[in-house]
Amino acid sequence: MSITTLKIGAVTLKNNLILAPMAGITNSPYRQIVMESGAALTYSEMISGNGLIRDGLRTLELLKRTLVETPFAVQLFGDDPEVLAEAAHIASRYGELIDLNMGCPVKKVVRSGAGSALMQEPQKVAKIICAMRQATSLPLTVKIRSGWTVADINFQLIGQICQDEGADAVILHPRTRCQGFGGHSNWQHIRQLKQHLTIPVIGSGDIITADDAFAMLEQTGCDGIMIGRGSYGNPWLFNAIVQRAAGEEVTPPSRQQRLETALRHLNLYAGYYGERKTLLDMRKHLCWYSRGLNGASEFRAAINRCTTLTEVKEQSISFFNQESN
Repeated sequence: MSITTLKIGAVTLKNNLILAPMAGITNSPYRQIVMESGAALTYSEMISGNGLIRDGLRTLELLKRTLVETPFAVQLFGDDPEVLAEAAHIASRYGELIDLNMGCPVKKVVRSGAGSALMQEPQKVAKIICAMRQATSLPLTVKIRSGWTVADINFQLIGQICQDEGADAVILHPRTRCQGFGGHSNWQHIRQLKQHLTIPVIGSGDIITADDAFAMLEQTGCDGIMIGRGSYGNPWLFNAIVQRAAGEEVTPPSRQQRLETALRHLNLYAGYYGERKTLLDMRKHLCWYSRGLNGASEFRAAINRCTTLTEVKEQSISFFNQESN
């Protein structure tokens, strides 16, 4: 396998590199940065099916996107087939694909019966996907885990149900719910699922470098890869994978490139959310952009002391413009 176009239902992606949905991270400013850096598809933050139906205006804020974010997938979570079907119908007006979250391990989500809790209920999974499939004509993807615990690995069963009920692709993060994000993801599960299904299988987990991306493609035969935490402070990872596939020399971003992207991200964020929220939320992103550079720890401390966006920009410009040692 290689970097190539990827067809999911009626949507054909320019390549098979996808940004993972991540709560509190993959809002519109982040998605724009990543799409401009080479990703072919981005996902919304996970959106409550109940919230979309019953608290429409506030939840619809999560669905705001620009033309740059095309195609765009809306990820829904919940545990009620009727609710998720109605939510999928509504969400179809805002994206080009719909996704069901069956991978989130967060306790609050799991306690509600949603996210990775659904890995324990195959019959309910079938009803949910069937209902969502009937509610939307858009491509439908499902993001799953290997199972609930290491003693209860059932990704092949769940993947088969997804395919049988009309899903157009399955995304596998090969850790169990109980593993959370610890340890190493088991890429052999991705390989086994790819051999088991006829619809596209997208691999997720531990893609930090371009080498990791090609290793996953080679070892698993998956149709595409989904990158999550590896993109933190490194949206250039997508372009690096594309460049390497084309036989081009890949060089790490310069301090100036990091500064330009960080400031663009900051300005996009401020345009969406205003100064106060940007000041709080962008701290983590700026810290990620500075990773591995001389003086990063001092920069992180300085950023966390800033009380205005003007100060943040001044600190960023001063730090990233330093000469490398």
